[in-house]
Amino acid sequence: MKLLLFLVSGSLACTGGTYWYLFLKPSPFSLESLRPTEPLEVDQKKRNKVLKKGFSRERIPENLDAIIIGSGLGGLTTAACMAKKGKRVLVLEQHDNAGGCCHTFTEKGFEFDVGLHYVGQLHENSLMRIAFDQITEGQLEFVTLPQHFDNIHIGQGEEHREYSFYTGKTEMEANMKKQFPDDTKAVEEFFRVMKVSARKTFYLGLLKLIPRWLALFFLKSGIADRCSSVFRLATTGVTTWADQLTNNKDLQLMFNYLFIGDRPRDCSLFMNALLIHHYKRGAYYPRGGASEIPYHISNTIRKYGGEVLVRAPVTRILLDKDGAACGVAVRKGQEVVEVKAPIVISNCGLFNTFKYLLPPQIQMKHDIQTRAQMMKPGKACVLLFCGFDATAEELDITPTTLWLFKENDIDKSMDKFFAMSKDEAPDNVPMVFITFPSAKDTSSQIRHPGKSCMTVLTMVNYEWFEEWKDSMVRKRGDDYTEYKNRFADHLFNWACEHFPKIKDKVVYQEIATPLSNEHYLRAFRGAPYSGEHTLERFDPVLMAKNRCDTPVKNLYITGQDVFSCGIAGALHGGLICASTVLGHLLYVDLFMMKIKLKGGSILRTLQKLFF
Repeated sequence: MKLLLFLVSGSLACTGGTYWYLFLKPSPFSLESLRPTEPLEVDQKKRNKVLKKGFSRERIPENLDAIIIGSGLGGLTTAACMAKKGKRVLVLEQHDNAGGCCHTFTEKGFEFDVGLHYVGQLHENSLMRIAFDQITEGQLEFVTLPQHFDNIHIGQGEEHREYSFYTGKTEMEANMKKQFPDDTKAVEEFFRVMKVSARKTFYLGLLKLIPRWLALFFLKSGIADRCSSVFRLATTGVTTWADQLTNNKDLQLMFNYLFIGDRPRDCSLFMNALLIHHYKRGAYYPRGGASEIPYHISNTIRKYGGEVLVRAPVTRILLDKDGAACGVAVRKGQEVVEVKAPIVISNCGLFNTFKYLLPPQIQMKHDIQTRAQMMKPGKACVLLFCGFDATAEELDITPTTLWLFKENDIDKSMDKFFAMSKDEAPDNVPMVFITFPSAKDTSSQIRHPGKSCMTVLTMVNYEWFEEWKDSMVRKRGDDYTEYKNRFADHLFNWACEHFPKIKDKVVYQEIATPLSNEHYLRAFRGAPYSGEHTLERFDPVLMAKNRCDTPVKNLYITGQDVFSCGIAGALHGGLICASTVLGHLLYVDLFMMKIKLKGGSILRTLQKLFF
């Protein structure tokens, strides 16, 4: 009888404790924290006070709870969540501008984004929109882009074909069926996979939030596979799956056109489908440009006693006598300033953290080496920035993004390209991505009247630029300038084939290489998406092991390397990291807020999630 009472009381205590942990723990989020959106700040001097606040001893807040290395979206998200939970956080950025891949730069009166080109899942009451509203306290505005958000061009000359992608719960699928009337069953299957991937993503996220032993038990026992097919989708290659579905290579390319350097045969079907589903409910762009994101999140962090400081290159992570992280060393001119805090969070990438910021004797430890080898660096890229003295109407440009492919077999064309010599590569680029930020941002003509800008991106081998990696930025020599300009000419001429009016209106042009990405963004080997998006990375067992905590006590990882790449990946990496550090499942708070805003039922929401 005593044993029975003990078991019953223990079960009740466990249930009550779980209920308190999930639903009664004070949330850092509230609808009351949202303020009416303030007018867009266009005074650059005032913006610089927020985004370019330089590091000094005097500006370090007292009694820090955590230091975050890097001011990309993942780091800022973690910092804002912790700040709203009452923690005093210091964000340190090596560049002179906060924001990481969300920062913008202005040259000759033209403003360019470097990493945010458009973003999805920001429709009313979506989880991402609620999260952005909370970490900016309602200050971010997003422009809804046209329903026809992407154009895909395959082939050149007489072999040229053009396809489109539309947003919309039903319109996206209907539009694809209209373009491929002989493959409607294949289209339906792809959208079924998209739906499963989107609805069950949280299962893979949970692997990083529940105890590691429990996650591995679920996976290795087979229970996880019985719960959802998403675990099998994560380890299914896109090319293998598409080959079984259709022989139409153009349609196969439509299934995997959101190319970030990893060949489709190496990519997870789950993640590939999720990338396209990301835009199903709309594509968006921040009104005021990408830098609006770090601008408003930085203000939130400061409001709660934290700070975001730039020109603060962290040279190493400090460890105490027990080997636990206890602060960082920051280079300030010829001086090294040590900043102490009980928690250190790195947003500068898994590879940079383990290879450059830890002491050599720690780097060589087996558990550190094992963790560092869980992922491989992604592909590097080059970005061509062009400024035009003309409006969008004068240039016949639109907010619709273009994806250009010379062949419909991405595996084959990228194999051929990546195998080329350094000298061959610039004249044989097989695919590009073209976007016009000025056409997407409704405030652009207010802030930069009569001007337009274009960004062209393609993936490259880091090795093609490696010989100049030890030279000084902007002083890499004439041979480097000549080589990178060969890429610039090829990319620009290809863009002119689709937008002929831009050719005579260009007044500014600059190309960023992998070495630029390394210098300004600290992107390891010039890869802005950090770790590659391969089948190995999204293997559920590896996902369960690759989480925010590290073998070094009190050292955590946030950002793109936690879950996936891109704006959404960085945001969720930040939320997962903050949840881990705080010991508080922030997703429960966000889901509860979503249910409240939609006037829904908790029970129905849980049924939709798990069944």
